[in-house]
Amino acid sequence: MECMGKKIEKTFFGQPKALFTLFQTELWERFSYYGMRAILIYYLYASVTAPNAGLGLPKTQAMAIVSIYGALVYLSGIIGGWFADRILGASQTIFIGGILITLGHIVLAIPFGLTSLFISLFLIILGTGMLKSNISNMVGHLYAADDPRRDTGFNIFVVGINIGSLLAPIVVGTVGESINYHLGFSLAAIGMIFALFVYWFGRMKQFPELGNKPSNPLSQEEKQSLLVKLGVALVIILIAGFFVYRLNPSNFVNNIINILSWAGIVIPFIYFATMFTSNKVSSTERKQLLAYFPLFLSSIVFWLVEEQSSTVIAVWGETRSNLNPTILGVTIHIDPSWYQLLNPLFIVILTPAFVWLWNKLGNCQPSAISKFGLGLLLTGISYLIMAVPGILYGTHGRVSFMWLVVMFAVQMSGELLISPVGLSVSTRLAPFAFQSQMVALWFLADSTSQAVNALITPSFNKGTEVAFFGILGFICIGIGVVLFLVKKPILNLMRND
Repeated sequence: MECMGKKIEKTFFGQPKALFTLFQTELWERFSYYGMRAILIYYLYASVTAPNAGLGLPKTQAMAIVSIYGALVYLSGIIGGWFADRILGASQTIFIGGILITLGHIVLAIPFGLTSLFISLFLIILGTGMLKSNISNMVGHLYAADDPRRDTGFNIFVVGINIGSLLAPIVVGTVGESINYHLGFSLAAIGMIFALFVYWFGRMKQFPELGNKPSNPLSQEEKQSLLVKLGVALVIILIAGFFVYRLNPSNFVNNIINILSWAGIVIPFIYFATMFTSNKVSSTERKQLLAYFPLFLSSIVFWLVEEQSSTVIAVWGETRSNLNPTILGVTIHIDPSWYQLLNPLFIVILTPAFVWLWNKLGNCQPSAISKFGLGLLLTGISYLIMAVPGILYGTHGRVSFMWLVVMFAVQMSGELLISPVGLSVSTRLAPFAFQSQMVALWFLADSTSQAVNALITPSFNKGTEVAFFGILGFICIGIGVVLFLVKKPILNLMRND
């Protein structure tokens, strides 16, 4: 197999054979991630005296923890991208990240309360940051910048993500909620072990040289100063944590959440500014980064809504939907975690239609800006739909689960216009010296959105339901309209001339 613009053997849906290995690796990594996330919030606020005991935290704090965990997962992409670009190369960074994720799930499977929770989250956060951005970057390197198969390849890759996400709530969610949360976390660990095996053997056979070397390696002097800087940073973090605890021990967790939330909001913009002003970025690359910025901002708004599926929508599903509906005369029971499969289910169902459409249109398909704008319009409509049952029936009873089904169908149509396109644009517009880190920047949009969610989701309750969904819905629609209005100047900046 040859890459980077040369002829590549077509063996996997007309795509490079290596895509299949990366597809499977991401499938099982996402199975572990979304399986754990499907039951995490319920584990956090389930009573410690319940037959399937949880940690007994307040729902507001549980939503904030899940949000800040998601923010840090994607924020850690900075570390993963930096390690790949400066020290290890993408390939080795991916494998080490997978090992850390596996250890994290194993620790969470051990019932040691908050101690195992925070150790586990730390390992998963660091490991996912090392794996997630780099595996997407590897997919980008299977194609030349102008290869028309590029967007289709990323669409297929996203299908792998969503197959794993689809299986996770069914398997991990059912076992975790119906039997034991820690047994569910064990299944997530097994999924990650599968991912490691697939990646290791696939890499050895199909792409042993791809991503083996850093694109911008550290000099010897930089290596020597790195350990000193890391040591100083660790001391500062420990001292800061000690003082935050001493100031208000009873509110320590909430204070840490607030600090991390603001860090998650500010750091991505500092990161972008650092990349934009680097002397390793050419004037043409700087123009393309400028074109990328409005897409980055708009994706933050999209992910703000999409990522609430594990917090706001999870709580709404458990407390506001009918969990024992009668379908065709038969009453069934729905585990709340099952709602998490609606997101990937609609992605898997709708992706073939979008792939067919983009292949049919070829070079006549809408620009990335137009796709983003339409995607945000659909995302906004999906949340306006969620405001309707509260308006029609009030917010204190239970309503049909079909409101969630329709919401996810509309919202996932929007995601298919944003997520794979954003990944593709990130690799296409990446400066040479920041190839992996540019994809990490794309995932930082998700980090920022979840950092914001950590601050705003605790305000969601039955009394604020209609306003919460309505305000976010109209914000998405408004930004979608703005993207259409500024499309032409952004496209001019994207041109490589």
